[in-house]
Amino acid sequence: MKETLTIHVLSDSLGETGETVARAVSAQFDPDAFRIERLPKVSTPEELREAVSAHCGPHCIFFYTFVNDALRTEMGMLAMKGANAVDLLGPAVELLHKVSGFESTGEAGAIRRTDQDYFDRIDAMEFAVRHDDGRNEEGLPEADIVLIGVSRTSKTPLSMYLAFKGYRVANVPLAPGMAPPPELFELDPRRVFGLITSADVLMEIRTARMSELGGWVPGYADREAIELELEEARGVMRTIGCIIVRTEDRAIEETAREITAYLQGYTTKD
Repeated sequence: MKETLTIHVLSDSLGETGETVARAVSAQFDPDAFRIERLPKVSTPEELREAVSAHCGPHCIFFYTFVNDALRTEMGMLAMKGANAVDLLGPAVELLHKVSGFESTGEAGAIRRTDQDYFDRIDAMEFAVRHDDGRNEEGLPEADIVLIGVSRTSKTPLSMYLAFKGYRVANVPLAPGMAPPPELFELDPRRVFGLITSADVLMEIRTARMSELGGWVPGYADREAIELELEEARGVMRTIGCIIVRTEDRAIEETAREITAYLQGYTTKD
């Protein structure tokens, strides 16, 4: 049985990128052919020489992801002296610089700034779930965007789409005969968006919805009741002074773009 060889992943950051590549490459071989060891946070050429010397046996293998020029140069010299090494980032960075003319930042661990956007989106989606359909109304002041409207005006799907874009969204239903939460009237109206659609569209959507559920709610899909419900909702929206957004015959993405354009416009002015 052949000896298991170690792929040493050298980095001036955590070595996560190098390990991912090492795993992808080693997966092309027998499962026991290679093991992977990270050697992270290398900060000086001296530390690099010590690390290579300590781990370089007869079959030493190094994958490195240095963004620091001095470390990349030093590793190149060590490779010329016999270390089996592959520069995973250098050629790609050089190519982007050559084609674009832009200078790289040389910042170790910069990818984790991008990862933070992912965690922000997860937080926003959790917020949208907690504040869907009028739940946890005390949290409305924490929302970036508050959507209001009668039933079946796309409040929930629009909330989730905007949350995926990183916005903390709450939505509040405007139901006939029910007073909206008082917190709604204390918000900055520029963060509140009233969703409006036509009575015909609501009749069609609500009729189909009741058919799917196998039940019938009196007045829910009745045209006269819907028109009164829409007028009552418009009255609440006028009282708040919020922005009105029509949703009929529009994709969620199109409505979301209109809302974020309004939001970005006023935050830029502020």
